[in-house]
This record gives sequence, C-alpha cells and structure tokens, in this order.
Amino acid sequence: MLKGKDLLSIHDLSVEEVENILDFAAKLKSMQKSGIEHKILAGKTLGMIFEKSSTRTRVSFEVGMYQLGGSALFLSNRDLQLGRGEPIKDTARVLSRYLDGIMIRTFGHDRVIELAKFAEIPIINGLTDLLHPCQVLTDLLTIKEHKGKNLKNLKMAYVGDGNNMTNSYLYGAAKVGMTLSVATPKNYRPDQNVFENAINDAKETGAKLNWVENPIEAVKNADIVVTDTWASMGQEAEHEERKKIFAPYQVNSDLLKHADKNVIVMHCLPAYRGEEITEEVFENNADVIFDEAENRLHTQKAIMALTMAD
Repeated sequence: MLKGKDLLSIHDLSVEEVENILDFAAKLKSMQKSGIEHKILAGKTLGMIFEKSSTRTRVSFEVGMYQLGGSALFLSNRDLQLGRGEPIKDTARVLSRYLDGIMIRTFGHDRVIELAKFAEIPIINGLTDLLHPCQVLTDLLTIKEHKGKNLKNLKMAYVGDGNNMTNSYLYGAAKVGMTLSVATPKNYRPDQNVFENAINDAKETGAKLNWVENPIEAVKNADIVVTDTWASMGQEAEHEERKKIFAPYQVNSDLLKHADKNVIVMHCLPAYRGEEITEEVFENNADVIFDEAENRLHTQKAIMALTMAD
C-alpha cells in the first residue's frame, strides 16, 4: 500500500496505512526477537541526509537497513553539494539515480517537501521543525504494547512546548481515534494549520483533540502523559528564558496525581531531568521510555520496508 510513496507527515497517511505500519512494526520486532531473518531490502540502499545531528535517528535507520539486508549512507552537509549551495531539487534528481530511498533530518519542512517533489524514490521525514512523524508512529506502537491495542479507549496528555512532536501527536491521535489533550503556554501553542488539519482528520475516527493552558486540566484521568525538551535544536539561545516560562509544565509526581493511577510517562529523548521531567518520574518510567527508544528501530524498519521493497 505504501510502496514507492513518501512519508512526510502522518496527516498524509490513511487510517489503514497507519495501522499497517504499526502492525508490520510489531511483526518485524517479533521476528527479530525470535531470531528470524527478514532481509526484505536486500540489495537496497538508503541515503540519510543529516542537516540536524542525531543519536537515535542515525543509529536506528542505519541498523534498521542492515537488519533488513540493505545498506545506508550517512550524508552530512559536508558530504553533499547542498552544503555549498546546490539546489535541493538537483540533489533530489541526482540521488534518485543512485539510491532506493532517502531519509532526511533537517530544519524547514519546506526542504522535505521540495526533496519529495523532485525525487523519484521514497522520501522519509526523519524530523523537521514542523513534524516528527517517525517518532510519533513509534510512540503509538509503544502505547499499544503497554496499554493494549484499542487506542480509542485511551487518553493521552501532552505537556510542554507546542513543537514538532506536539504537531505530530495531533496527527497521530487523529488517525487512531485517541483522545489527546495538549497543554502549553498561550504563546507556545501547536501550529494552527496542523491543529485544524488534525481536527478534520479526527472526524473519520472520532478522536477528541483539544488545547488547554492548564497542565492539570490536560492530565486529568490521562492514561499516557508525554513531554519533550523545552528548547529544541536551534533554540539554544532561548533556553534560560524558556526554563522560566515552562516551569509550571514540568512533569512531576504532583502533576501525575491528577492522571489515571496506572498512567505511563513517555519521552522521545534526550531528556533534561529537572526541567521538563523530574529524575523521579523519569526513572519510574524508564522501562517504557527505553522501549519507546528501541521501537524507533522497529517502526522505521516497517516504514522503509513498506515504502522501498519491490
């Protein structure tokens, strides 16, 4: 169903395609744990363009391609003529002659859109300032593992900055029918266009999405609470100011008293203990958080296999 297609945003996927990715990721994970070979992408090569650095994205995509029988090339700005001003549309057309797929991790979402427009091979969004679809698909898989397969019965609360993770959670929740309550300061809300698109997507699944300013209101009876760093890449100069603004949005034991008694807490990492999450809450949920980190591997393998396999 996804063969030859790009994965730029969860919004672009159908409800069925989202379920197929999650189901196939679970299957690939089970196969790996059982020692069953799954060389679905034997002979295939993925180009990995990194204009933003990463730990989890690089390692999970590179290892994932190896486990699927293919190979991966790490391409930084220093390795490509992009760093010297070559138009991205020319890079897209050249790399399409050499590779079977491209994963890009960059700043502006427009760069991913342009790459996909001119490439003749699947493009996977490894992260932009607007969206982080692979991570949120990963998180949905992790929630299924810890909370059961019927996501429509669950409530998630996101507490913190209205960033690329928040935007992608809105799209993800809308596609699976989950209730999502987002709590951010008034001036740090999720992208308005994304919010409107997600509300429209939610009509198909019955998902309930809302924004509030009060974090206690957001986490009330929540089954899952998620957070992220208060200062994303490129916002380092704002770090100290943001720490003051977001202090009331820390995920701590007092906040979690308002959630369901069996709540789990998730974080896409890296985590800054003592800022968006306390050491206590992080360590109490470390098993879930590191399952979440591992699942980047399995989910991205599913995405690569579904888009790049013959």
